[in-house]
Amino acid sequence: MTDRSRRPSSVRVPTSTGLRRGTAVVAVLAAALAVGGTLPAAAAQAPGSGDAVRQGLERLVRDDGYPAALAATVGRDGRTRNYTAGVADVRTGAKVPVDGQVRVGSNTKAFTATVVLQLVGEGRVALDTPIEEYLRGLVRGEGIDGSRITVRQLLQHTSGLPDYTDYMVDDYRGEASRHTYYQPRALLDTALAHKALFDPGTGWSYSNTNYVLAGLLIEKVTGRPLAEQITHRVIDRIGLRHTYFPGVGDEGIREAHPRGYQVAQPGGPLEDVTRIDPSWGWAAGQLVSTPSDVNRFFSALVGGKLLGPAELAEMRTTVAVPAEDGVETGVRFGLGVTSTPLSCGGLAWGHGGNIPGYATRNAVTDDGRAAAVAVTVDGALTTEHRDNAQALVDTALCR
Repeated sequence: MTDRSRRPSSVRVPTSTGLRRGTAVVAVLAAALAVGGTLPAAAAQAPGSGDAVRQGLERLVRDDGYPAALAATVGRDGRTRNYTAGVADVRTGAKVPVDGQVRVGSNTKAFTATVVLQLVGEGRVALDTPIEEYLRGLVRGEGIDGSRITVRQLLQHTSGLPDYTDYMVDDYRGEASRHTYYQPRALLDTALAHKALFDPGTGWSYSNTNYVLAGLLIEKVTGRPLAEQITHRVIDRIGLRHTYFPGVGDEGIREAHPRGYQVAQPGGPLEDVTRIDPSWGWAAGQLVSTPSDVNRFFSALVGGKLLGPAELAEMRTTVAVPAEDGVETGVRFGLGVTSTPLSCGGLAWGHGGNIPGYATRNAVTDDGRAAAVAVTVDGALTTEHRDNAQALVDTALCR
């Protein structure tokens, strides 16, 4: 559920659930590059076309070692283009499905935040009301008091709540835990067993715990399951035909997809982790989608098709994300979305995400450009941490 955008080393930025990325070195046999066929109303780019996005995907496979990479873009001309590189299965060498389904990790947070802001627009939730007013007695711990943490601070990662994934990620990568069902309250209890990182509103730190609480808030206010609310209020509303919130026990990926991998240790072999119980991510990172559906969602969101003007303005009110290794990235965090400066000027809006097996990077612009890139290992595979998938999103938006 982790990485989304470039993330500061001292804080959790949207990665897998923010689910943490595993940075490891791995040797992967050179894989044949393939570009898939045509989808309705979309163009698949052929090898040798000289397209910068296609070349970037090829580098992700050839130089960075990802088994597969997929992308979908919407250009200034409004045309959707889909790309693939690598292989969907390192064992069989199967082709990567065009616009295949992947686990999109922390992009789920933008869906969750959208539902919360819809409830704000309906007068059922207030952003600056303490979470204690909705979930009485639930948010308590060392230095943690739900009467001092507002809904806004949860969505903006300024609550100071510890991140449950910091204490669970190593276990979750193990075979048994990957197939364990986690109740949301169990995730929350793991976080609340640790002390607050800072007083609410005095700092910023990416925490998946914030979005578990946002999911519990949605369920409390609506009296309905989170998955149903996200499906009804977002997925069905804008026609995301290949996006879904996996149900209890739903460990597979329903439609055509590349297999997802992780490496247990630097230099170790690829381990197939396509089948997992994604309940570990829940409101912070459980969704399955495709690159083009991710683009459609964020384009609809920034285009005002899911939120009223006042709620969208609140979502786009951002705070700075701390510098990474002393270098300012310009990334800022709103309510479930990030803003990132583009090399060609202006801002792009999105989130991104990592979860075992998959990483996605994505962003859209106010003038309709969009790009989403997915790879099939949830972290950098080179000796230094490089987010070349994020850089490719900038290339796609600025070409």
